[in-house]
Amino acid sequence: MKFKDYYEILGVARDASADEIKKAFKKLAHKYHPDISKDPEGEEKFKEVNEAYKTLKDPELRKAYDQLGRHNPGEQFRPPPGWEQYAQGGFNQTHGGAGGFGGGGFGAGGFEGAGFEDVDLSELFAQMGRARAHGGTGRGTHAGGPSYQAPGQDFEVTAHISLDEAAKGTMLELNLEMPEYDANGRVHRVPQVFKARIPKGATDGQKMRLPGKGGKGFNGGPNGDLYLNIALHPHPLFRADGHDLFLDLPVTPWEAALGAEIDVPTLDATVRMKIPAGTPAGRKLRLAGRGLPKPKEGQGDLYVIVQIATPTEMNDAEKALYQQLAEASTFNPRGHFVAEAHRAK
Repeated sequence: MKFKDYYEILGVARDASADEIKKAFKKLAHKYHPDISKDPEGEEKFKEVNEAYKTLKDPELRKAYDQLGRHNPGEQFRPPPGWEQYAQGGFNQTHGGAGGFGGGGFGAGGFEGAGFEDVDLSELFAQMGRARAHGGTGRGTHAGGPSYQAPGQDFEVTAHISLDEAAKGTMLELNLEMPEYDANGRVHRVPQVFKARIPKGATDGQKMRLPGKGGKGFNGGPNGDLYLNIALHPHPLFRADGHDLFLDLPVTPWEAALGAEIDVPTLDATVRMKIPAGTPAGRKLRLAGRGLPKPKEGQGDLYVIVQIATPTEMNDAEKALYQQLAEASTFNPRGHFVAEAHRAK
């Protein structure tokens, strides 16, 4: 029989508590899960971790395993006296059990007629677990079938929605391939279709939880959860920051200088906004309640960023007017340069 050090596989001490064993199993099972691990040997390590946990989490199987003693991993060894009866199907409830194992026989379904050199340690403990689960009758379930439960995996997917959908809410149909375990614990992917309601006011980067919509649990274990990471499509006009929106508003030089009333787009409708006289480029003006709706009540704000747009093409009359303004105006936007130069001297 080849020895496997289940404690070493889980990275715990031989006197580790049940909680320590469970914690180590969860960490390693997540690390080596076939859908997550990039380790080329990840799937094999995942099976080893499951195998070790299946034995060590069960007090009776752990006691039986501990009585095998300490050996090097992969070393051929011969178990203590009495174990032959397990390998050959000799133990049942009426015999008790070698070393106090009790009620763990295999009967006709065990390793009848096999020498220990032919017996795999993991299969031996799988037989013990099946025999104990069926009252020592020796009638296990499917060959090699695990007898433990495992929760399903949690998964995250990105849900892309438009700004209008974020403002009004929407229903998404998600076509995903979710991993499932078969009866032997092997993972395969199964197409799944989910419908998820995105409430109005969803924000970029928000995470939504769909309980029980993740990977299926194994052997009756609970299903995992599915998390949606909300991602907003870029909008041609608006930028979103939480529930607030930002809009660059181009204005003419004379609108900025003289003041004006300008039509400003929002997600709902166009509103009239007053631009104060003498508004500089970059000034931020606020339209309250014109942002994205908030989950319970109220809405964010819309911030309008003034951008002064200069004509790129002008006719002769426009050029003449600008020339008159240049000759008549005393305004010098770079006057502070001169003041700073004198101060430096």
